Amino acid sequence: MLDHHRAGAGEPLLLLHGIGSTWRVWKPVLDRLEARHEVLAVDVPGFGRSDPLPDETAPTAEAMGDALIEMLDEVGWDAPHTAGNSMGGWLALELARRRRAATVVAISPAGMWTDKEAAWAERSLRFQHGVAERLLPYAERLTRSAVGRTLLFSGVASRPWRIDAADAAEAFELFAGCPGWLSTIEALTDDRPRDLGSIECPVRIVWGSRDTLLLPRQADRFVRHIPNSELVRLPRLGHVPMADDPEAIANTILEFTARHTREKTAA
Repeated sequence: MLDHHRAGAGEPLLLLHGIGSTWRVWKPVLDRLEARHEVLAVDVPGFGRSDPLPDETAPTAEAMGDALIEMLDEVGWDAPHTAGNSMGGWLALELARRRRAATVVAISPAGMWTDKEAAWAERSLRFQHGVAERLLPYAERLTRSAVGRTLLFSGVASRPWRIDAADAAEAFELFAGCPGWLSTIEALTDDRPRDLGSIECPVRIVWGSRDTLLLPRQADRFVRHIPNSELVRLPRLGHVPMADDPEAIANTILEFTARHTREKTAA
């Protein structure tokens, strides 16, 4: 089974992280989400403390979707509410395409990029990973200060000093050492989300105005391709906004899941 965190009570909610990250990136919003949902936050294959996919299996969105569906089957969840960030947003939409999500909140989902935008994202992530590998021996010392966290995480967060110091050190260490990083970024930047027009569940696309990794203009492409989807723009937030403004992110997810829970009940 994939490494995960599970807690809370209510309708099931699956949380999926971005490339190089882990389920721990959701820590700033877990208390709020778990007050309303039974939350399952997962380390996708090859990241955090989850084993990578078998060597012969390329870590495409479809292959990682297979692993997540296997996890859902193991815990007995058919189609949970699902929220994902970056790569996790793409994976949430992959689950929706395969009828394994009740709703999707996709925060700066990856995949709807031009070739130039994909190349920019790959260069940025490769640079960040190279820095993480070189600075790994000093991770705890660097993340101890707000200045250090700002320098290390400004590429993905608009308010990186707000990240908890211990969480920042763990995230930095797991990013530097994650076995699935290189093969996954190569597989994903050569790919695009498939068959988004077949998605039937409610979808909310969320994008921070200060996302410098996946530029906010990509949001409109998702909305054009996904029937009856909606777009929420978050002022002054970055690519990984859970620590930037936990209340805003939690409310963005909870308002959407509550609305569609009520609609389902009324129907």
